[in-house]
Amino acid sequence: MDSLRNPFSPGAGSPPYELAGRDTVVNDVMTAIRRTALGRSSKHMVLMGLRGVGKTVLLGDIRRRAESEGQVVVLIEAPEDRSLPALLSPLLRLALLKISRTEAARELAYRGLRVLAGFVSATKVKYSDIEVTLDLEPEQGTADIGDLEHDLADVIEAVGEAAKGSCKALVIMIDELQYLPATQLGPLVAALHRCSQNQLPVTLVGAGLPNIRGHLGNSKTYAERLFDFRSISTLTPDATRDAVIKPLAAEGVGITTDALDRIVSDTHGYPYFIQEFGKHAWDVAEHTPVTLQDVEAAREFAEATLDASFFGVRFDRVSTSEREYLRAMAELGPGPHQSADIAIAMGKSVQAVAPIRSRLIQKGMLWSPSHGEVAFTVPMFDEYLRRIMK
Repeated sequence: MDSLRNPFSPGAGSPPYELAGRDTVVNDVMTAIRRTALGRSSKHMVLMGLRGVGKTVLLGDIRRRAESEGQVVVLIEAPEDRSLPALLSPLLRLALLKISRTEAARELAYRGLRVLAGFVSATKVKYSDIEVTLDLEPEQGTADIGDLEHDLADVIEAVGEAAKGSCKALVIMIDELQYLPATQLGPLVAALHRCSQNQLPVTLVGAGLPNIRGHLGNSKTYAERLFDFRSISTLTPDATRDAVIKPLAAEGVGITTDALDRIVSDTHGYPYFIQEFGKHAWDVAEHTPVTLQDVEAAREFAEATLDASFFGVRFDRVSTSEREYLRAMAELGPGPHQSADIAIAMGKSVQAVAPIRSRLIQKGMLWSPSHGEVAFTVPMFDEYLRRIMK
């Protein structure tokens, strides 16, 4: 079949043809955004789940929907080596410039830009990675004292006032939320709390690994009352079938029942894996319908691609001792596992391997479902490790 017509799109955040099985969470987030725009109380939304379940895709879909309704959206990814002020400042500037096009909110937007100028000037002393510059006279005494918790609340409040004047919501979207250090996550939560108290139309839609609930709870004692946490997991078998059948049908291609069942079984309902298997099944098939033989032949290509990209890029980030820890986990199965059992498998004490465990959690390779437990953040990573570390 024509590879140019292949309807599957494996990739980091690439939107699939069919966003199957996610209607409820998308509708709930959009309802929260719309309530915020109307000045009604609503919790901030956090999507949490393992790698490959489609959190970034969901953020992208929600962003498009919110922008189509006229909301002011800023979307950032929180990498491990950039500060929140550096990521947020240029996007808040763009948000204020958009709001300034609304005549009723123009003065509030210009005030917001002056407050942002003071924030950038004061914050650059501590966060040298801030690159944005604003050729404006800062508003004295607002967001300029050099304390992130106080200043960030001031600047987001100023943007929220401008958004309110334009009858829109400011939607701050942050992917990989777990990478924000506590010293920056706490001030962000405090800023959102102030906006909620002042009934300003500011809301956060975040996405992160399952440990993000604990990070937010540790940042501020009231954090869990501000957020609605939604677990994003695998697709049901029916939703997995929809994610395969509908893109194929749009191109006039069918698939046999046994072939479809094999994709459901092999992918375990992980959206990223579904896209990868679907892509290679299309490439292997010579004509419609896609058969079980096509899917079986495609599995080798899909697995090799996942090993080189989805799994491999993460494995390349870890040290020799960290690989030994991961390998010991893999021998125990998919997990979660007791830290003590992993230490025993390595022939070491729990205390000796604790720093390795901490580094792997910090790198986003592992997370702790409960005290003394650890699990992979990457689905089927144990199978990958057993394949390559023989």
